[in-house]
Amino acid sequence: MDTEKKINDAIANPQNMGEMTDADSVGTVGSPECGDMLRMWLKFKENEGGKKVIDRASFQSFGCQTAIAVASVATQLLAGKTIEEARNLDSSDLSADLGPLPPMKIHCGQMVEGALRDALDADAGIEKAAVEPAQRNNTLLDSFGPPADAAPAMKSGKLKVVKLED
Repeated sequence: MDTEKKINDAIANPQNMGEMTDADSVGTVGSPECGDMLRMWLKFKENEGGKKVIDRASFQSFGCQTAIAVASVATQLLAGKTIEEARNLDSSDLSADLGPLPPMKIHCGQMVEGALRDALDADAGIEKAAVEPAQRNNTLLDSFGPPADAAPAMKSGKLKVVKLED
């Protein structure tokens, strides 16, 4: 089966899509190049040997269909992996079941890898480095908060949005 057909099949029947309310860890990444955002939830358990493994993984993707397909196959691949095994996976491992991604879609696998690493870092208690507003890359994720130079009402959450009549 060729890559395009596998991607279309994964999009038609995505696995593990949706928020996991009992997750142990959450990772989020956005791609400023294409405007996509992906969030991954992880739930852990102890295996028979007493090691912490990924019991379940789920995702939400706000973006292109290839990102949905990669996240779908990646969440299936992650089940049963130890933290170390999951950390050793890269974007090509996470998307391997789909076949080689076209060059303009490689960032989709990188987004899934980024969300996974963010979730694993959050589980390990690794804090993200604080970045001064002037040093930000202005990613899609940054756009979900008020800009550094926002009016005080916007920063405090007191901004009121009114729908205008047509």
